[in-house]
Amino acid sequence: MKISTLLIIEDEKPNADRLKRLLKQIRPQLQIVGVEDSIYSAVEWLRSHAHPDIIMMDVRLSDGLSFEIFNWIAVESPIIFTTAYDEYAVKAFKFNSIDYLLKPIEEEELEAAFERYESLLPGEPAVQTNVQELLAFMQPQVYRKRFLIPFRDGYKNLLIEDIVYFYSENGLSHARLADGNTEIVPQTLEELEKQLDPSLYFRANRQFIIHIDAIRQVLNYFNGKLKLELKITPHLELIVSREKAPNLKMWLDF
Repeated sequence: MKISTLLIIEDEKPNADRLKRLLKQIRPQLQIVGVEDSIYSAVEWLRSHAHPDIIMMDVRLSDGLSFEIFNWIAVESPIIFTTAYDEYAVKAFKFNSIDYLLKPIEEEELEAAFERYESLLPGEPAVQTNVQELLAFMQPQVYRKRFLIPFRDGYKNLLIEDIVYFYSENGLSHARLADGNTEIVPQTLEELEKQLDPSLYFRANRQFIIHIDAIRQVLNYFNGKLKLELKITPHLELIVSREKAPNLKMWLDF
């Protein structure tokens, strides 16, 4: 299979520039159709362009793991991942028969990866066919459903569906409930961000993680920021930074 067009998804410019130099050396006729540096920009590019013959994709991007791209859009191109992951993750790539290159990328390894793809016969499935298996293997979709919190002389369950948002105050994490009550939870917002279903909860800023149904409206704010009005606490002024605003809009639009 001949490769004519390639998209680079890489958030570190020195790495992207090095990759472009190596590609020019081994495939001077190759057309690099774009260089994207985030999950959001990659999804937007793939939505608005014909998918290239192949994509070189860094695993860790500025706004999360690149695997999340596949949750937003069906990628039609085969993937060569570039990664600084440890041996466990590399074994996962091998198990799923997806090409990978460990950083720093060497010319010989890049050449071998291209030869592997180009050796496929027309119509033969590309190595990226099992990407959903990789997602399941690397990121099992198991999210927190409840909290066990102290109550009187014992404990009680706090169900995740009863929580409209989490916020941090005075070094403690609080869960605001749909009934207006507030409970303290022992996890930090950083820990909660990893444990909560990302289709339902969004880290709006350093102080808040919000449920999608908690939002009454989204308003434009100055300098590219957004302001959220919440249903249960309309007086609260919750500001989303210019950097996070595109991710919020993509989350709400999915």
